[in-house]
Amino acid sequence: MKRFLFIPILLLSLTTWAQTTISGKITDEKGKPVIGASVYLDNTLDGGTTDSAGNFKFTTTETGNQTIVASEVSHENAGMPITIKGDATVTLKMKTTSQELENFVITAGSYEASNNNKTVLTSLDIVTTAGSQADVVRAIQTLPGTQQQGTQAGLFVRGGDAGEAAVIVDGMIAQNAFLTTAPGVAARSRFGPFQFKGIAFSSGGYSARYGQALSSVLELNSNDMPDKSTINLGVNMAGVYASGSKLFKKTSIEASANYNNLTPFYGIAQTNVEFYDVPKGGGGSLKFNWQPNKKGIFKALVNYTTFRSGTRVPEPSDATKTLDFGLHSQNVYGIVSYKQTLKEKWQLFTAGSYSYNHDDVNWSGIGSLSKDDRAQFRGELKNYTTTRLSILAGTEVQHFMYDRTFGAWNTNFTETQIAGYAEADWSVKNWLGIKPGIRYEHSVLLKQDVVMPRLAMGIKSGLYGQFSVAGGMFYQTIDQQYLMAGYRLQMQQAVHYIASYQYMHNDRTLRIEGYYKSYDQLVREYMTKTFDANSFRFPNPYTNPADNSGYGYATGAELFWRDKKSIKNADYWISYSFIDTRRFYKNYLAEAQPDFIANHNLNVVTKYFIEKLQTQINLTYSYSSGRPYYNPLSTGFMTDRTPDFHNLSLNINYLRSIGKWFTVIYAGIDNVTNQKNIFGYRYDGANNRYEIRPAIYRSVFVGVNFSLTAFDKDEL
Repeated sequence: MKRFLFIPILLLSLTTWAQTTISGKITDEKGKPVIGASVYLDNTLDGGTTDSAGNFKFTTTETGNQTIVASEVSHENAGMPITIKGDATVTLKMKTTSQELENFVITAGSYEASNNNKTVLTSLDIVTTAGSQADVVRAIQTLPGTQQQGTQAGLFVRGGDAGEAAVIVDGMIAQNAFLTTAPGVAARSRFGPFQFKGIAFSSGGYSARYGQALSSVLELNSNDMPDKSTINLGVNMAGVYASGSKLFKKTSIEASANYNNLTPFYGIAQTNVEFYDVPKGGGGSLKFNWQPNKKGIFKALVNYTTFRSGTRVPEPSDATKTLDFGLHSQNVYGIVSYKQTLKEKWQLFTAGSYSYNHDDVNWSGIGSLSKDDRAQFRGELKNYTTTRLSILAGTEVQHFMYDRTFGAWNTNFTETQIAGYAEADWSVKNWLGIKPGIRYEHSVLLKQDVVMPRLAMGIKSGLYGQFSVAGGMFYQTIDQQYLMAGYRLQMQQAVHYIASYQYMHNDRTLRIEGYYKSYDQLVREYMTKTFDANSFRFPNPYTNPADNSGYGYATGAELFWRDKKSIKNADYWISYSFIDTRRFYKNYLAEAQPDFIANHNLNVVTKYFIEKLQTQINLTYSYSSGRPYYNPLSTGFMTDRTPDFHNLSLNINYLRSIGKWFTVIYAGIDNVTNQKNIFGYRYDGANNRYEIRPAIYRSVFVGVNFSLTAFDKDEL
């Protein structure tokens, strides 16, 4: 026994004895120390970082002939051959570059919005985009890969339906990211852009940190400590609101409250939907921040909203008749998170959340109650192994419930999903970056385990250009309406392949991207002989048995161009998307292009600031080609097309001071030309055709914001 114990001890000792120390100093051509340079043995992970005096030291087990390299973004790489026989001292000189390489970020499939002027969009861009109405999702719909929607809520990305896009807030899934509305009436998201310091939109190939989204992820990261204490007030045609923040030494408190009543708005607007109870509601939020040290932040947020409306919607079997849809909705969500950097090499992130949604509906005298809640936890640990390599590992647990009652009939399900993931971010060279990842998920309800490998890679092409590729596997459970009906099918699958080129320089951005996405294991009601176009139908597993035999694909090309330089005080961007997609899933009768997809989508966004008048004028033009719809009189399935979609929006913002209050007066017109856009057609039992129209063709909106904190002209 002693012999066997001696062997590993001897091997450990030999390993320790074989280590040598490499130390030295890095300077520039003038003899000044280069701070924060990465010094390493080429083709190994052994290395260190220079201190404030340019000194470095690291240990290695390598021997013989090696090459030592020093790299730093504002200097050209330097290196020299060395022979390792024992401890060695090395001195290197680095030449300062005339232009600085940007930090390496892999861009395939991802757009970021934050207060960093090197990103594609910012939070201010979202607010000032005409037609967005300060809604994060509506502004994101001006980016490539998205679809215009006027009668459905959600984010539709690269052939995916609304259920395939996940909204993430501080690492937590937002189970109810959109307000509840009547069938056929589009809803805005619950989030405003100034709640967040960073907004990242991934149209595909996203990080292994997230799952349960076949198409895309919209990631929102809330603000940290506010810059100062302030008060904001606002009044507009839809209601009033107030918010404020109080900053202390290491803590801060933020609060907001709002009340909305659309009676004044609908009093002057001509709507396509009859409201017997005009939408009204309100809510509030409270947030607490604590910064125990310079590299740690604790955040706790709770938000409550309540909403009531009464809408008359067409009866599915006879569009000449209507049903009363009375809605009372309540929503609560709370998030607690903590992030801490430990000893420069480690970063800890933990978060937990709970959300609850309650929709009480009166269907022309028949009561319907929908309840759902979600509790979740995420824990992550990131190690900055070297200045060129970081490794992230984490786990998350999701526990959620859906319950629905319609009259005397009740159905529900409860699910628990457990996931673990790991991801590395490796800058192999200044011009080459690799981001491999893997994710594991277990579904308790479905008794299924899945593993999802993912990979992204970027190659710099000069100082300002970059080629990127990304791909991987993605799984998602079937729609909750199937789970509530009793279906217990396996998860649906998508595989992404993405390639892009991006050029960013001198306030100009060009981006070209192509992709291919294959769908497999989609839910399909395989004995279906008739098609029901009602998206709110409730399938029956006894009359409509289903399996995972569905499939499909989506492929396309996208262009994004933004220019803030060519015209003084002007900013514009152009985005264009082409998509070819087909699916055979749900109760489809054949493989077809879904009715929520247009092959061509174009957005042109322009902004111009008139300094003498302290006024900004914003215009947005959106176009999409006709979308498929089901015509029971047609010989083909989903072969007919709606007219093309056109929308021109105008927004004007005027800045001035009223006493101590900094004030913005704004006015907007959506669909200036009053285009009669149609999003599809429905047929009744006698095959009479009726248009599916948005709730309103053209809208006018006026309001004013007051703040004790001065606005910058970019915040108009």
